[in-house]
Amino acid sequence: MCWTCCLQLTQFRRSLFQTLSSGLLFVLVTLQAFGVDATTSSPLASSKGRELYIKNCFACHQMNGRGLSGVFPPLAGSDYLTNDIDRSIRILAEGLSAPITVNGRLYNGMMPPALLSDSDVAEVLTYVLNSWNNASGPVTVERVKRIRATTAFPTFEDLQRANLYPPLPAAPDGFALREVARLPFKPVRIASDGTGRLLYLLSESGDVWRLEPVTGRLRSVFKAETYLERREGDIGGPLFVLGMTFDREKRLYIASNQQNKATCPHQNIVTIYRSNGIQEGDPSLLKPWFQTNYPGSPSYIHAVEHIAFGPDGSLYAGNGGRTDGGLSSADGDWYGGGETPITGCIWRINPEVNSPTLEVYARGTRNAYGFCWTDRGDMFATENGPDADACEELNHIERGHHYGFPYRFADWTHKAYPTSPDAPSGLEFTLPVANLGPDGGFAGQPIYSFDPHSGPGGIVFLNDSFPEGYRGTLLLTRFGNFIRTPKDTSGFDLLRATLQKNAADKYEAHVHTVLSGLGRPIDIHLGGPGKLFLAEYSRGTNSSESYGPSGRILELAVRPKKIATQTKR
Repeated sequence: MCWTCCLQLTQFRRSLFQTLSSGLLFVLVTLQAFGVDATTSSPLASSKGRELYIKNCFACHQMNGRGLSGVFPPLAGSDYLTNDIDRSIRILAEGLSAPITVNGRLYNGMMPPALLSDSDVAEVLTYVLNSWNNASGPVTVERVKRIRATTAFPTFEDLQRANLYPPLPAAPDGFALREVARLPFKPVRIASDGTGRLLYLLSESGDVWRLEPVTGRLRSVFKAETYLERREGDIGGPLFVLGMTFDREKRLYIASNQQNKATCPHQNIVTIYRSNGIQEGDPSLLKPWFQTNYPGSPSYIHAVEHIAFGPDGSLYAGNGGRTDGGLSSADGDWYGGGETPITGCIWRINPEVNSPTLEVYARGTRNAYGFCWTDRGDMFATENGPDADACEELNHIERGHHYGFPYRFADWTHKAYPTSPDAPSGLEFTLPVANLGPDGGFAGQPIYSFDPHSGPGGIVFLNDSFPEGYRGTLLLTRFGNFIRTPKDTSGFDLLRATLQKNAADKYEAHVHTVLSGLGRPIDIHLGGPGKLFLAEYSRGTNSSESYGPSGRILELAVRPKKIATQTKR
């Protein structure tokens, strides 16, 4: 989907929503002025169905149902639409984010779920299926209700709740929290040059957007297809794009992962793209810069999920495990040999060469979604644990150390699974940072380091531009539980970890909740003195709400101190 076009069309659609309050006739006159064909071809295509189509569908699919070539698929004469009407109902009820082929042409965009009741879905779909020479008969409310019950939002009320942006939580003392922008996509990373004047956002599909925090203005910079080397059809598997950062020369880096199914075993191809600098105020077009591969499994592949530059000027990449816990059983076309020498570890790459190679900096990290460095140069990384109920980790990453995966998790001394491999003789493990409480899962005794499945993600170190009690600490997001019971609300928050060293010279942390009730917070970014930006991936604030529609960007900023003045007499 072309998001630049989508934003323009969305703005036009919003203006149409406002005019609808003055009557449908004015809208139709407006559409005719734009040369829009509003005719239908069957009595089943009712005026109410047409009104719903105008309000919800035409901005993308056009009033003649022909869509926009290569961007929005057609509904007129659409084989994809009419060959499986239950599928069409499902798409309206829960949305679509996957490549589809319509009338022999590939479309790779995203459609959000339609905020329509069961009766409205039946009306608008009946209109579409019986307009522009389509002739597929009526869609009943009962059929819509039956199909919706099998979707991610089993009732219209569930969908309405999922579409509500959660209220902003109370900001901590000395800070202000505000909503910067609501997004038409799900963000996975925030990056900038550190000044906070411009933010760059990475969507889960690989699109890059530019956000002006002061105005909230959002615009597309790159679409994924302009730079990603994508393997299609039977050759290519799922594509994951989760890493983005800038270097000191303002070059943009993006890391992608995709399975190559043309080999046996199938391979995960890691590609890091790099721009040549700035062109017309934005990063220039990205080109492949680094690439490697290893056997990949679609069941547990974590791959490269974070990239960032360290104090030494090197690019670090967190490459997760290809298994849940070192599982080695053969699984068809997929490599059954457990982990490989370059999975479950932190890489270091020299950015000064054009054909770089990787160095394994540290091992035993299952899924380091975020890492950062303190002012002393100490590296800390968050880590997501296994499906087994081990604690999620915060690790002090040191060169050459091993952090347990796939042999042990948290401070466990027992195997996560009966099939977990035995540790090599003599291998020493570095324990995660102990959580001394009071929050993050602490229950009266230290844990290593957070609630199971709470999803620690982005992490930053706070410098001297932050007030006492915050400067010198780590702030980290927790995406929130999605694997355990629906009532479990662990995560969905922002935590502060205040570091200290114990008698054994190992880091421990007192952990406090800074913000709670966030909508799937996935990343945090230091955007200038005393200013932080948070990416909410979606709107759900507990595990029963699943992922839901796309989220937003929040700003957490230090409040300026009020300076007392005395009037001279």
